[in-house]
Amino acid sequence: MVSFKYELGKDSLELQASDWSGLERVYINGEMVSRKLNFGHQSEHLIKLKDGGQCLFKLFIDPFTNELTCRIYRRDQLLTSLKQGKNSLMQRQRLLQQGLLLGSSLVLIFMLLPL
Repeated sequence: MVSFKYELGKDSLELQASDWSGLERVYINGEMVSRKLNFGHQSEHLIKLKDGGQCLFKLFIDPFTNELTCRIYRRDQLLTSLKQGKNSLMQRQRLLQQGLLLGSSLVLIFMLLPL
């Protein structure tokens, strides 16, 4: 799970994206305000804030650096550009692979053990 957090005035904004399930969620002050499945290299979430304004979250993978980037816009102005580097993404993928390998090994051991 990748998480991008940003403080906007009194509001805490967070975009979470799953590396393997494709589920993306946006939270404002801990309350989920948007979610979608995305298996592509980019996506957008347009969020209405409590003050009536809108925030646009753009999530994409930079093809040159392989960094996962989350850009947050308000009133068509870029507020921030948050990035997760290639090493961070590879580290999470490695942990996921190790977990899957361990889980399947345990299932195999239990299947082979006599009852």
